[in-house]
Amino acid sequence: MPFLPHGRDDVPQMLKKIGVRDFEDLLGNIPEALKRGVRLQLPEALSELEIQQEMQSLLAENRSCHQTVSFLGGGAYDHFIPKAVDFIASRPEFATAYTPYQAEVSQGTLQVMYEFQSMICALSGMDVSNASMYDAATAMAEAVLMARNITRKNTVLISAAAHPLYRQTLKTYAHAQNIRLITLPLKGLITDPAAIAEAPMEDTAAILIQSPNFFGCIEDTFALAGLAHAGQALCIQGVDPISLPLLKTPAEAGVDIIFGEGQSLGNHLNFGGPYLGLFATRKEYIRKMPGRIAGLSEDLEGKRAFVLTLQTREQHIRREKATSNICSNQALCALAATVYLALMGGSGLRRVAELCLQKAHYLYDKIIALPGYASVSDDPFFKEFAVRTPVAAAEIVEKAPAAGFFAGIDLGIFDPQRRDQLLIAVTEKRSRKEMDDFTEFLSRFK
Repeated sequence: MPFLPHGRDDVPQMLKKIGVRDFEDLLGNIPEALKRGVRLQLPEALSELEIQQEMQSLLAENRSCHQTVSFLGGGAYDHFIPKAVDFIASRPEFATAYTPYQAEVSQGTLQVMYEFQSMICALSGMDVSNASMYDAATAMAEAVLMARNITRKNTVLISAAAHPLYRQTLKTYAHAQNIRLITLPLKGLITDPAAIAEAPMEDTAAILIQSPNFFGCIEDTFALAGLAHAGQALCIQGVDPISLPLLKTPAEAGVDIIFGEGQSLGNHLNFGGPYLGLFATRKEYIRKMPGRIAGLSEDLEGKRAFVLTLQTREQHIRREKATSNICSNQALCALAATVYLALMGGSGLRRVAELCLQKAHYLYDKIIALPGYASVSDDPFFKEFAVRTPVAAAEIVEKAPAAGFFAGIDLGIFDPQRRDQLLIAVTEKRSRKEMDDFTEFLSRFK
């Protein structure tokens, strides 16, 4: 907050009103062992002007992220965002809106939700979408819970190429729900379908994949969905929405539930959040889908009216009937995504996808031609790829900012056996000069 309004007399009155003696009483639930000896070493108080000068001095020591060329990915991507997106999303009627509990005074918010859902369905080919979720990780976990509720089976086969942090979130959810997770091994950098033949399909609720996966590679979704259905299980796919205009849609492949990260749709990187989760499914599973769905209806006068059609979260219905208690939609982020999609249109979004694909392959070819660098696999990829490096990838990542780059993700963070592998993402923002300069930087490592 830029201004704290509480004076010296206000705080004692507030504490008295809520029935405690001092601020320390508010921390009574924290064990003493954790509080003992913890004291903030704060400097002397400063005036507002002096604080501003001090903060500006500290900020001046930072290197602006706009001065650094980013090849980072792993679920958060540096895409171009038209200025109109921020302008429209920051209008007060949008920025202050929360939850449309009263439809008659929330038509604008409900219309945005409805249009967002419609665009996600158009992109993915799925029948129904909800009005967004927290992020891709929780959306993936909710997809697994939904599959379990549909099939009444307690095992899920999950690809080792799914995002490792998303899998950690799923592990937390699954542990509390007694869901058994079996990791499917990789062949190259995509899921090995042969491993499914050895899995206990009689108790398998779903096969879960990402395509493009964490390594940027494109899975054979048709084959994997077919194997899931042959075993009386559902197929869940994580998607990158930017890739959808170029690839066969999940619906065409026979996928039953999709989830994804919507950050790339007009939302800034924001140091990791807030983002928004995408979630869509087939029409027959609509009542098992978490979250909220905005629908289009008519009022008594025959005028168009937007309403909340389904509200399966515990804020709206009995807890035991709710599909989930953590499924709020990220309304403002979803608004930005809706504005972005409307501005780009089908042809614009396809052009973005084409540029990502072409530029990623340009840089990939440049890098693997360098001495000491090599491809990790020959699997097809979209805008992200892994390369083998002549030194530890962590060394490259550490030295890159001084040269003006965020070099990518050190895969050794997630798997020690991949410590010589670097995951690099290329979006439509990267110029040929930036990619050539980055290649020159990488050539320094032998």
